[in-house]
Amino acid sequence: MKATVFKQNPFFFSFSSTVKFKRSETKMGFHFQLVVFSVIFFASRSVVLCRILPDTPKTMSVLDVVGSIQTAKDVSSLSSKTTAFRSNKQEEDQFPPSSLSLKLHSRASIRGNEHRDYRTLTLARLERDSARVRSLTTRLDLAVSRVSPAALETRDGGAKINGPVVSGTSQGSGEYFSRVGIGNPPRQVYMVLDTGSDVNWLQCSPCADCYQQSDPLFDPLYSSSYSPLSCHSSECKALDDYECRNQTCLYEVSYGDGSYTVGDFATETITIGSASVEHIAIGCGHSNEGLFVGAAGLLGLGGGMLSLPSQLNTTSFSYCLVDRDSDSSSTVEFDSPLPPNAVVAPLLRNPQVDTFYYLGIAGISVGGEFLPVPKSAFRMAESGIGGVIIDSGTAVTRLQTETYNSLRDSFVKGTADLPTASGVALFDTCYDLSGNTTVEVPTVALHFTGGRMLALPAKNYLIPVDSAGTFCLAFAPTTSPMGIIGNVQQQGTRVTLDLANSAIGFSSNQC
Repeated sequence: MKATVFKQNPFFFSFSSTVKFKRSETKMGFHFQLVVFSVIFFASRSVVLCRILPDTPKTMSVLDVVGSIQTAKDVSSLSSKTTAFRSNKQEEDQFPPSSLSLKLHSRASIRGNEHRDYRTLTLARLERDSARVRSLTTRLDLAVSRVSPAALETRDGGAKINGPVVSGTSQGSGEYFSRVGIGNPPRQVYMVLDTGSDVNWLQCSPCADCYQQSDPLFDPLYSSSYSPLSCHSSECKALDDYECRNQTCLYEVSYGDGSYTVGDFATETITIGSASVEHIAIGCGHSNEGLFVGAAGLLGLGGGMLSLPSQLNTTSFSYCLVDRDSDSSSTVEFDSPLPPNAVVAPLLRNPQVDTFYYLGIAGISVGGEFLPVPKSAFRMAESGIGGVIIDSGTAVTRLQTETYNSLRDSFVKGTADLPTASGVALFDTCYDLSGNTTVEVPTVALHFTGGRMLALPAKNYLIPVDSAGTFCLAFAPTTSPMGIIGNVQQQGTRVTLDLANSAIGFSSNQC
């Protein structure tokens, strides 16, 4: 049997030649060669196993219960900073040395907890998340049904870059913030970073209706690079909603959750870190409504022609979302290649709406067993209906009801020994783990078309909802045919969108 194994390994021939032509060498020399061969042989076997194991369904994962509860307690103890971000904002203004990186930090580490306890914070997050999902599904429904958005109605009158990015749940569309400079000279402001949006915009003075933000309002009169776009420009015509006023372009963006922005569409210089890019189309909002607390506006990282990646002509970009409850940092990078260890999935596009990034998903496994659901549950039809998108602004992954029920039932079957707890908000599968240090739970893994698999860490799908030890399965059903992979499931994983090659890479522990 050993001889057969050797003959199947290419290193056997090198070893055989060594034995044949060097029989005159000392016994010690022969033993040395044998040791060298053994190291090479088993090293080669390890390489083969490393390539095979990631695609082999994993059955169980370990959840650090004590660590998760302590993190929730730490967040609960942070004081609220409702009017401004914390003092490390000065650190944010110190540009990183690389022109490719965007700094990421959790909102909790810079702004504190705005709620009385962790459970209240969780409920607020889930309420905002539901509004976010309604916004995305409404946009898709309108695109697929080819219904034009309402006409513009003014309310109350009317390259390779780098920079600091702040992670955290904002109230409104998007959950991650970026510190960028707007105009010339640049004014540093916080902007929501959102892969589910295309149009870039910020609040401007004079402002008829503005929500509270951390930084002073941007005034285009003090920027030498501000230039209004004409209503005949290609950028204006690329908007879903626009109107002409004195030959200049007016824009409106609505997010479906009651948030909107209306104002002048213009080009401006955007400075992110140490690099500046001129003539970026951006909305100068004079009437804005919503709960974008702290942020001056939004940077769209979607797939449409008005998004920041499209206007930068970048071939790829990547991000790694740090845990929203941690004080760790990470980066966002433009023109970043796929890491060699990335689990690669197909990047698909919807012919009806180019904003969203769709994943080629073949199935989901729980505890090493595939869910008994048809593959059509993850496919996008030719009409644009269905499919699964990946989104930085949605927190909890949404699955079609049948698929979710199957996942939940399989997970419950594998956790029969764990004490259950009452459901919380949109979570219907919860556990009381207050008496545990660690627990083993069935591994949840995404399987992509092409054969690759991404096994999620246990902390990315069994999450605390209070600081007393209640944990819930962080998936939810949706009546929409479109599924969404949310940011809770993405945390700690570098997501690389290779736009040029239509691929999405996932690299665990690469933040």
